[in-house]
Amino acid sequence: MRVVSFGYAPCMPAHVIAVAIDCEDAEALAMFWTHALDMAGPRRWRDADGVTYVQLDGQPTLVFQPVPERKSGKNRLHLDLAPERGSSQSDEVERLVRLGARVLADTERHPWVVLADPEGNEFCVLPPR
Repeated sequence: MRVVSFGYAPCMPAHVIAVAIDCEDAEALAMFWTHALDMAGPRRWRDADGVTYVQLDGQPTLVFQPVPERKSGKNRLHLDLAPERGSSQSDEVERLVRLGARVLADTERHPWVVLADPEGNEFCVLPPR
């Protein structure tokens, strides 16, 4: 195994091509995020083991990967959303709740509201930028 130094490396850096989200029901979760982010309908593809992934192409691309186990514990990575100009944070939170999200935390101490998608994955809604 090669040890990698965190100093200068004379090569091209990697870049993020997608955010992969483990889930029990890839179709249902992809539909929630399709509506939440107003993205084009999903496309599907299979890996060499026959597992079907559901992908939303956009910025960022989201890939929903079916897994047999339920989510346990807090996410180590989450999405931060902000409403488009002309919409408020509270309007966006209400819209997402109508789509199936639920509010986990909303305190005056922080400028964000923490929500969970239908499978319990946490994400935040911030004020408009």
